[in-house]
Amino acid sequence: MITRLILGAAALGAIALFRKPRTPEPELPVRDAGPSQMRNPPPTWDRTDEAIDESFPASDPPGTY
Repeated sequence: MITRLILGAAALGAIALFRKPRTPEPELPVRDAGPSQMRNPPPTWDRTDEAIDESFPASDPPGTY
């Protein structure tokens, strides 16, 4: 039983030594919220538009919820 544990630990150690390191994914540019940060801002802008724009990503609820 102990022999299997030692061999298993050695195998995991060898895998960790020879595994290729991951390269980090490049970060995508994210604009600030608000119509002033848009390329083509809408002609009208209200509190609902502001709350929707600030709720990125979609898992974040708006602050006025």
